[in-house]
Amino acid sequence: MISRRTILRFVVASAAFPLASAAIAVDHPSVSFMEEVAKELLHAHRQGTVSAFLRVVQRYADIAGIANSSLGSYELPSGQAAKYHHGVARFISRYFADQGHSYPVAKYEVGEATVDGDKNVYVETKVFMMAGQTYTVTWKLAWMNGTYKVIDAKFLGFSMTNQEKSIFTSYIAKNNGSVEALLVALGRQ
Repeated sequence: MISRRTILRFVVASAAFPLASAAIAVDHPSVSFMEEVAKELLHAHRQGTVSAFLRVVQRYADIAGIANSSLGSYELPSGQAAKYHHGVARFISRYFADQGHSYPVAKYEVGEATVDGDKNVYVETKVFMMAGQTYTVTWKLAWMNGTYKVIDAKFLGFSMTNQEKSIFTSYIAKNNGSVEALLVALGRQ
């Protein structure tokens, strides 16, 4: 008989390591895509400005998808998509710029990619800090309109999109369910 604890361990392990993932060749287009993204992110990091990161985020991220999932069960008011998407792109860019000052990056190494059953591609990048520490970022990519787009980044134990969703939905809830309050806050950045 299988214990509940054994089943729970299997469920947790399955969530952490998708069963349907397979390695992709190092010369796969997703790896080349991430080489370009990483190069531009490092350049933006060295500039340290929101506008430098914003150019990279707008070019390579699926802003609409990230923005829409960040609302959780809340709905965007009609006609506000462009304003909201721009606010989300600035929010992400501001986060990168603010955090970049505390974590100076020396270099990066883009590694191999894997693909899951939903055809999402994961590319791992090892980041080397100026102070000698390293960490790994796992980029989640999706194929959209003839190119890859970043749909999530996981590092130091958390997902950027899940974190953003938590921040946004909590803010909306604290403002009596007002998505408009979130739009105003994002517009102030």
